[in-house]
Amino acid sequence: MKHIVHKAYWDYEKEEQWLNEMSHKGLALEDYSWCRYVFRDAPAGKYIYRIELLDKTGSHYESQKYLKFLEETGIECVAAYMRWAFLRKEASLGPFDLYSDIDSKINYYSKVINFWNIFAAMELVIGTMNVLIGLVNGGRYGGLGFNFFLGLPLIGLGVALVKLGDPLRAKIKRLQQERAVQE
Repeated sequence: MKHIVHKAYWDYEKEEQWLNEMSHKGLALEDYSWCRYVFRDAPAGKYIYRIELLDKTGSHYESQKYLKFLEETGIECVAAYMRWAFLRKEASLGPFDLYSDIDSKINYYSKVINFWNIFAAMELVIGTMNVLIGLVNGGRYGGLGFNFFLGLPLIGLGVALVKLGDPLRAKIKRLQQERAVQE
């Protein structure tokens, strides 16, 4: 039976955890598009899910080549949305970790932070420009104007996107400390 769930996540690790919880309830992810998850009934706990940020979009040749390599190792790409790949592996095949050593985890978390920072920078720049335009035009026409009030939420969104990386920055710091202890 097909189940459709509409849900939004900003934290890919929480999303991944939720997908694994759904698997334990007997629901296997079949497809994903913007905040829309399609599940099918499956034996409880059949799959382990991981979400990975690809270097290129899922349809790009390099991404397709990488996903084909993963498929050869028993990892299936259930869906690719923009640069995010929703991967699964049968639980009976053992643990499913894409990044097992400290350096690869640090590199991956840094890649995710950089991905969000690009959007944060765009929002901050566009928001600041709108606030400045509103201030300049407001002085000319009286009042602050539309641009000023449009710019404030954009700046807020930019700050929120920067804050989105805080848990990952903390993990990177913890991994760097762990690496220093091991050396």
